[in-house]
Amino acid sequence: MSVSADGTGVVAHAGNVATRLLADQVGLTDALSGALARRGFTPTHDRGQVLADVAVLIAGGGEAISDIDVLRHQREVLGSVASAPTVWRALGEVTPAAAKRIDTARAKARAHVWSQLPGGLPASKVADTDLGDTVVLDVDATLVTAHSEKEGAAVTFKKGFGYHPLGVWCDNTQESLALMLRPGNAGSNTAADHIAVLTAAIAQVPTKHRRKLLIRADGAGASHELLDWITALTAKRGRTVEYRSGTPSPTRSATRSPRSPSPRGNPRSPRRARPAKTVTSSRSPACST
Repeated sequence: MSVSADGTGVVAHAGNVATRLLADQVGLTDALSGALARRGFTPTHDRGQVLADVAVLIAGGGEAISDIDVLRHQREVLGSVASAPTVWRALGEVTPAAAKRIDTARAKARAHVWSQLPGGLPASKVADTDLGDTVVLDVDATLVTAHSEKEGAAVTFKKGFGYHPLGVWCDNTQESLALMLRPGNAGSNTAADHIAVLTAAIAQVPTKHRRKLLIRADGAGASHELLDWITALTAKRGRTVEYRSGTPSPTRSATRSPRSPSPRGNPRSPRRARPAKTVTSSRSPACST
């Protein structure tokens, strides 16, 4: 066996090709093109293709728009790929109305993909069982560090600097349904943000799979406004929406052995172990995160 670095027809990041082909085959690229079409505007680089390429870029580990050059180096396989300035222009052209059409295009492509899943939609796994045909939506926020002064970046509650986006993921398929970019100082338990991102996420779930939903959140989702909103969703005929939200109690989060020393260090004063307590608000007690 020999190894050579000077072969011909070699493609770096070959996995990007499969991702690009997948977007084309499921109709996502064409749907995005239709969503961004404008009368009298015929760009050199189709805007739907540009957005699809950005998605491929992110899936391949890209962290900046300039990383689009990785795909441009694969011209022999992917064809013509937009430059970084063109990508910036394409993103800048997305109006609020166009963003709604993009969401519709994404939902249409997702419905097609879910309909093609062998065996149907996977069940969400919980402990030693599963939740059957219930679609589980996990809502959570995260912190993204910015290493320079960027638009919308701010000091976070952990004393860092950057963003505090809020997202919703479908546990059944392990895919991201909706994301909300927020400044670093955005509140963790802002009910309005949770409601907005969950509304967008539910719209991404194919209609026939919205009949049984379970929304899971950590302590940031334990607000009356959010839980009342979720409860109201069940009022729609033919739909059941359950929720689970909770956070470990800080006073009882530690579990000690009955033989462990007391806080004062006296080994002759054993204390009974107390299991960690979780404060939970739930309409589905059998389901745990």
